[in-house]
Amino acid sequence: MATIRIPQTDPRAGFLAQRAAIEQAIARTLDGGRYILGEEVTAFEREFAAFAKAGHGIAVANGTDSLEVALRALDLPPGSGVVTVSHTAVATVAAIERAGLVPVLADIEADFHTLAPDSLRHALAGEIGGGSGPKPVIRATIPVHLYGQAAAMGEIVGLARDGGIRIVEDCAQAHGAALDGAPIGGFGEAACYSFYPTKNLGAIGDGGFITTSDAALAERMRMIREYGWKSRYVSDIKGLNSRLDELQAAILRVKLPHLDAANARRREIALLYDEGLSGVVATPALRDGAVHVYHQYVVRVPKEERDGIRERIAASGVGTLIHYPVPVHLQPAYRGRIWLAGGTLPATERAAEEVLSLPMYPEMTDAAVAAAIAAVKAAIA
Repeated sequence: MATIRIPQTDPRAGFLAQRAAIEQAIARTLDGGRYILGEEVTAFEREFAAFAKAGHGIAVANGTDSLEVALRALDLPPGSGVVTVSHTAVATVAAIERAGLVPVLADIEADFHTLAPDSLRHALAGEIGGGSGPKPVIRATIPVHLYGQAAAMGEIVGLARDGGIRIVEDCAQAHGAALDGAPIGGFGEAACYSFYPTKNLGAIGDGGFITTSDAALAERMRMIREYGWKSRYVSDIKGLNSRLDELQAAILRVKLPHLDAANARRREIALLYDEGLSGVVATPALRDGAVHVYHQYVVRVPKEERDGIRERIAASGVGTLIHYPVPVHLQPAYRGRIWLAGGTLPATERAAEEVLSLPMYPEMTDAAVAAAIAAVKAAIA
């Protein structure tokens, strides 16, 4: 098997680019002697909230927890339905169930791979099927800004307002993305982020974050993340243990000032791909008014050829991945018991068969991008 010289993603390259500053931040934190919810977390909460143009920031242990904490803070009746997409990391759906709520999975817009407003409309009208138990009452939605591009928030916000439901944005793949001049994360009650090492802003470990402009909601989230405490050792509400540690906060503080430049480099790489692969594969569509941050550069290839294409690309020393190969509603843990908007999700199922993620990380050189383009062209010729 060929050695992969150009990986699909490379979090180590991000560490090496800031190695000296990261090592200094780690040493500073270790010397400080406070390792849980100390000055590093407090400072990072302030700095990332400012980056996201949000009033409040709450750091938690990981991206899944960020969604669960946000949903719990909304205090929805148990068993309420939450509409999200099936074409996502399973964490989105797992968090809904962990919060005691019921996932209702909607279809995607084929061009953009994000929540289709028409599918959300079906769910809000009660046109759902395939699930087990009582039909849930829809009280919230989680639009996922997948691959680094905003969902159709103008339409989604309108539908949510008309339907009287809450919005929690899943921004795990879209740090710094925007739509119509507004940063993602400000369209609903809360927005949730992941700092998994491969994300646009990645820790060296795990981490998550919630932003909101609602002070009361922020206070409730802070309580939930630490046992429901308002004062130490006294739980006023039900909570859990989900805290970003000081070391990860210190590392993220080093990397945050470089995020805009890293996202700009991702856009440069995407443009090179667009130009080099035009007419070869279906390249990503860009939504009008969107600032894409290309967490992934995802092309579409014929389903019957995808495995062979991947093998031939790998033989050239170039790595690829599939985000995501099996829609959530077809996975063994969910199949046959999950509610589906409109009863079927055809665009989702087709995407899962065709998507292919090419190498994408800001430390990629132009030469590496050219090599990846050449490998794709050779694999499809």
